[in-house]
Amino acid sequence: MKSEMVVVDLDQQASGDTLDFGRRTTNGDAVTAMTEMGEGKGSTLVHLLVVVLSLVAFGFAVAAERRRSVIGTIFTDDRNATYCVYNSDVATGYGVGGFLFLLTSESLLMGVTKCMCFGRPLAPGGNRAWSIIYFVSSWTTFLVAETCLIAGATKNAYHTKYRGMIYAQHFSCETLRKGVFIAGAVFVVATMILNVYYYMYFSKATDTQAVRKANRASSTVGMTGYA
Repeated sequence: MKSEMVVVDLDQQASGDTLDFGRRTTNGDAVTAMTEMGEGKGSTLVHLLVVVLSLVAFGFAVAAERRRSVIGTIFTDDRNATYCVYNSDVATGYGVGGFLFLLTSESLLMGVTKCMCFGRPLAPGGNRAWSIIYFVSSWTTFLVAETCLIAGATKNAYHTKYRGMIYAQHFSCETLRKGVFIAGAVFVVATMILNVYYYMYFSKATDTQAVRKANRASSTVGMTGYA
């Protein structure tokens, strides 16, 4: 009778351990599945920061265009020296601000993705191809936007202070050409859009499931070759 009770207790304990192990395995699989599902979409915070920083840079570029120096007046002082007086110089600060915010956005994204070269490997396929295309395109528009912003800020900050009276008849007050900051603003928006798509496809290409499928496919091809 005692032996039968011991056997029953052992059976119950074994079944309980089996159920407990099954629950742990199921919970672990669920967590793993949720993690893998989240990896392919990318971080929402990164998307948000890239968009916000780029929009701030766009706002600075538009403000710089509206506040750029458009009038340079020639004055002559008591010593017969000519000089220019400009109506505004605040556009220089706006241009530099747009330059820095866009640089911060690009640096953030490249830091997260490790410039696509030093992080996790990208799974072969369409997602990797689109990641490369958007990566190159975003860097191109980024460099053009930064060039427009810093060139506009530098040109707007350059003011001819004075010249001697002998050159007065050839003297002109140079101002920044219209549209430089607007061109920078357009390329800022283009960079933002390309960066969003780049990060989206990069996240899909570095997804754990995609990498595993690619590794399985390559392993299968290798085994077939040996066969």
